[in-house]
Amino acid sequence: MNKTLRQRAVLDVLKHGSIASQEDLQRHLRRRGFKVGQATLSRDIRDLNLSKTAHGYSLQHGEGGVGVALPPVSRLVKEFVLDIRSAQNLLVVKTIVGSAQPVAAALDETDWTEVVGTIAGDDTILIVCPDKEEARTLAARIEEMLG
Repeated sequence: MNKTLRQRAVLDVLKHGSIASQEDLQRHLRRRGFKVGQATLSRDIRDLNLSKTAHGYSLQHGEGGVGVALPPVSRLVKEFVLDIRSAQNLLVVKTIVGSAQPVAAALDETDWTEVVGTIAGDDTILIVCPDKEEARTLAARIEEMLG
């Protein structure tokens, strides 16, 4: 899996509270689809400048914080999305090979009410919307970015 996406997952896990040990962090990441060894996890912890406290690992505050930035969703959509198809409350988005995951991560990060969640493969994203109307609204929003 992509290092950037894995590190984003680490940060997301830590946003929901501190993690007692590397083993706990590995379990959380495994549930999110990331199989990661101890050496890789140690490098990620170092790269992300995480702190180990009495309560476990946590994000270090100050000095601008930590983050793995993605380009804006509009840019990713314009560069990588090829097609959008709707099926009830779902959207299937076809992308250039290898680009579905960063596009999905950017869509997840938007906090748009139309996006309940995404699942990304290599060149396809499944977007779950609350209902058909929200799916239509989101499809129009994405198509506007393409144009």
